[in-house]
Amino acid sequence: MKLVAWNCNMAFRKKAAALAAEAADILVLPECECPDRLQFRDGERLPSDSAWFGSNPHKGLGVLAYGAYRLRVLHQDHGLFRTIVPIEVTGGPMSFTLFAVWANNPSDKDGAYVTQVWKAVQHYEQLFRKGPVLLAGDFNSNSIWDRPRRVGNHSALVQRLAGYGIHSLYHRHYAQEHGKELHPTHYLYRHADKPYHLDYCFASNTLLQRLDSIRVGVHHEWSAWSDHMPLIAEFRDAD
Repeated sequence: MKLVAWNCNMAFRKKAAALAAEAADILVLPECECPDRLQFRDGERLPSDSAWFGSNPHKGLGVLAYGAYRLRVLHQDHGLFRTIVPIEVTGGPMSFTLFAVWANNPSDKDGAYVTQVWKAVQHYEQLFRKGPVLLAGDFNSNSIWDRPRRVGNHSALVQRLAGYGIHSLYHRHYAQEHGKELHPTHYLYRHADKPYHLDYCFASNTLLQRLDSIRVGVHHEWSAWSDHMPLIAEFRDAD
């Protein structure tokens, strides 16, 4: 299975061809337009299933599945975290609960970004205990911005997920520490000299053990399309 998480910076219909070579099974697309506006060109690969969440038709959270994979939304539009959504993924060699993540809720004055994910993890605790679980998308966070007295900062989230046996695939694969990543996933204003790591794919140990590779798109290839780089994870099928 191949999963790609990419904040496409809106208008995915104009950018879908850029991902064609990846032939992903699952796409998690923060800042994607709603399905009514998501039109594909002739000859482009079409998804077999889709889900979308948000209030702005130009800019929400999209999830696309291809081939035999199917999506079933477990819960939707919770008031505290509207674009962090648990979805049951079935139909392929791997079945799991996908938390599609776009941590961006300005209406939550208690914490618009990583705090959103922290709240969702607490709210859906039973799903995390049940597993296997995979969280993917734009978390808008990094431990370099930890506020020590804030409940649910980035490092606290990493530790809480680790308590469920859930870890960042990128950090495990490359033996990186949070806050010291070598591969940026975001470039402020698309400037090559303003790199940050904001996008993640966390997964249960059962999925981590089947990880073949994970990589981050590079600036010179992707900055024409978005200020975020795609995060591309490939897994071995179950034995």
